Amino acid sequence: MSKRIEALLKGYPAMIQERDCLAYQIAHFKGLSVEEVIESMYTNRQDGDRVQTSTTSDKTAQIALVYQERWEQLNREWHEHLEMQLRTLHEELSFLEAAIRSLPDLQARIMWDIVVEQMKWEVIEQKYRISHTTLYRQRRRAISQLECLYAQRQQELASFMLG
Repeated sequence: MSKRIEALLKGYPAMIQERDCLAYQIAHFKGLSVEEVIESMYTNRQDGDRVQTSTTSDKTAQIALVYQERWEQLNREWHEHLEMQLRTLHEELSFLEAAIRSLPDLQARIMWDIVVEQMKWEVIEQKYRISHTTLYRQRRRAISQLECLYAQRQQELASFMLG
């Protein structure tokens, strides 16, 4: 699991960026204009000198209405998909941040600076007046603690799903 934790920690900035992009997409969601689609479908077409015996325009209107309903459904489903992605990503980020904050004091501050603040190790070493080796050990201990918290989270989820 250590690799998963390290991947989460390393991917934190990308997750924040993805969350912000999803929030923007949802806030500015428009979808395809149904009127534009229907207008392009709702035209009388004549095939030469042939006499029309059926009500083609009624069929076209009927197709357009069915298409409008389907398009609205697609836009609604896409919007719901974006919202679900945002909720999932927000939950993952919230848990990671809460897990980091729940670490012992020095580990929590160090990991916050590494992961959230994206500080360089040299800056952190100077900030806390610790050696590179001490920083490495604190980080390893923090990752070990985070592994335990994530294992507990998975166990609780499995218990909920099975119970």
